[in-house]
Amino acid sequence: MSGEALTRTALYESHVLAGAKMVDFHGFELPIWYTGIQDEHRSTRASAGLFDVSHMGLFRFSGDDVRSWLSSVSTQQFLNFGPGSCGYAHFLDSNGHIIDDMIFAVRSEDEVLGVPNSSMAGTMLDWLESHLPSDGSISILNQTEGGSILALQGPESINVVRKLLGAGNAVGRFKCQQIVENDLGIDGWIQGTGYTGERGVEIFVDDSLAANLWDEILSESDARVVPVGLGARDTLRLEKGYLLSGQDFLWPGLGEGHSGLPIGFLARNTAETAVPYGLEMEHEFIGKDAVATSMEFGQRWRGLLSLDKGPSPRTGHKVFDGPSEGAALLGYVTSGGPSPSLGMVGIAMAYLDYWEGDEVWIQTSSRRRVRAQVKSPPFV
Repeated sequence: MSGEALTRTALYESHVLAGAKMVDFHGFELPIWYTGIQDEHRSTRASAGLFDVSHMGLFRFSGDDVRSWLSSVSTQQFLNFGPGSCGYAHFLDSNGHIIDDMIFAVRSEDEVLGVPNSSMAGTMLDWLESHLPSDGSISILNQTEGGSILALQGPESINVVRKLLGAGNAVGRFKCQQIVENDLGIDGWIQGTGYTGERGVEIFVDDSLAANLWDEILSESDARVVPVGLGARDTLRLEKGYLLSGQDFLWPGLGEGHSGLPIGFLARNTAETAVPYGLEMEHEFIGKDAVATSMEFGQRWRGLLSLDKGPSPRTGHKVFDGPSEGAALLGYVTSGGPSPSLGMVGIAMAYLDYWEGDEVWIQTSSRRRVRAQVKSPPFV
């Protein structure tokens, strides 16, 4: 950050009081862990975990034809989603490269909320505004400042919501609504989304309400809810095979990252990421031709499950078709690490022209290649 002050969320003091290890995350001072990554990961899978994701962006799209316009600039057909439902979309440049991905929520016929990644909010806002209709019929309001987002994830999460905020706020998976009256006096927005693959919600509230809601959730005695940092957030999403912006794809318009991967390797389109629920080809959108061209061939984002003991795969590790020095280079790991849910077995994601069940070898150290099997995520 070159000496610049880090941005703190409204829950910063709550994290410090909970003993969090704080780190710089794209200019935000956020917890990497509290008691430990493995413990927080397993608690989320078994019961419930609470995350501060207030660093994420928040856009409000408005206009009579707002869903038609969003469909024209993204891989998702927004007209398939009615008020009260959520979805996932990619936004591509004219060459088909992913600029960013975004969870969205349809508030009404003429209003949609979007949550871009924190480091991409400014870039996305500039790009989206450059494609607005010239007649002013669609508007974008950046509401990133002044609000907090709490993500409650895990099998017990909805029971916690039901007890604290009432049954009327226990939204279903990929459903959303304005928070209705409750005993805690919490108002805002709630949606059945998250980044762990577990049942859960994301709760959008004013900064002034965040600390009280955080404390109330963690004090809920009928379910073990633990605070969770960025470390377990990453292992949880990796086990489910969820993309991470800037690590599993990177828009060339940002320049090159520092992942140690070949130049341009992370410039990917939606077909290459093999995401099954964010791509709808039955409508016109920016970058569609490039996506269609690559649907029949080429590398895909595949899961890898380590079959041998050894160092865990990590970003930048090379993937070969055999253990010998003369083996062919197939691709590179984009995300990898030990899986807490699988007894710390190594798992990874990589762009490969290989298929489910095939065996490959990952160069996990200068002296060691670990045998792995191609596996479609989720791993658990």
